[in-house]
Amino acid sequence: MVVMILEKVPRSLRGELTRWLVEVDTGVFVGRVSAMVRDLLWEKVVEKAGEGRCAMAYRTNNEQGFALKLHGYQDRSLRDFDGIVLVAVQNAKALRKARKLKRLQERMREDLDNTTLE
Repeated sequence: MVVMILEKVPRSLRGELTRWLVEVDTGVFVGRVSAMVRDLLWEKVVEKAGEGRCAMAYRTNNEQGFALKLHGYQDRSLRDFDGIVLVAVQNAKALRKARKLKRLQERMREDLDNTTLE
């Protein structure tokens, strides 16, 4: 069993997935395909997602009985704790601080480059 959730992706990508999976709700696809087809579909989704977000859950032989893949999520990441995969969610305040820090670092690099060139 494979479940894919797509947000803000091109309609053409959603249409392509309906060849292999059933769209039970907007952007939510379910089906049963081989591992090779699943991996090829995921590659296509990642390639064509653009600025969108994609998540996939599928059955596998591990402690949890399933595996997860994420693409395009700025606020979520997968964390492995001794074979158990959890989804870590950053809160909005932490994201704003990280963006601010990144901008500050970029400005400092630019200032350093400008002083070296002079």
